[in-house]
Amino acid sequence: MINISSPAFTEGEIIPSKYTCDGENINPPIEFSEIHESAESLVLIVTDPDAPDGEFTHWIIYNIDPKDANIREGKSPAKAVEGLNTAGQSGYTGPCPPSGSHRYYFKIYVLDIKLEIPAGADRRKIEEAIAGHVIDQAELMGRYEKI
Repeated sequence: MINISSPAFTEGEIIPSKYTCDGENINPPIEFSEIHESAESLVLIVTDPDAPDGEFTHWIIYNIDPKDANIREGKSPAKAVEGLNTAGQSGYTGPCPPSGSHRYYFKIYVLDIKLEIPAGADRRKIEEAIAGHVIDQAELMGRYEKI
């Protein structure tokens, strides 16, 4: 089963402000291990289910190469494709809750296909495309409360 972790924070702990709107607003490093040998691609979706207007998508990145899957701080994996977040932007948008502590889920999906979707797809389009092709998945949850 795939594992997802970050050297920046552990499961259920506080995401350092460097990776939020209070800091540099860059993506944290994310590491994957035990990726299924038949994986063709990976999809990472980062969400905030505690957002006041409903779940907010902070980052979508797909067609991540399973052989070079670790994500470096502030970088997207080579050849991976970014979708649109809830704000209609491509790329990472860090945690920035309007009030209180929010949970942020970094969800990784292991697929048996590579997605044939152009850059800028929204979450609905990605979820439709991966339906029936997820062979493994995992998540890492961090918390953040705006300074």
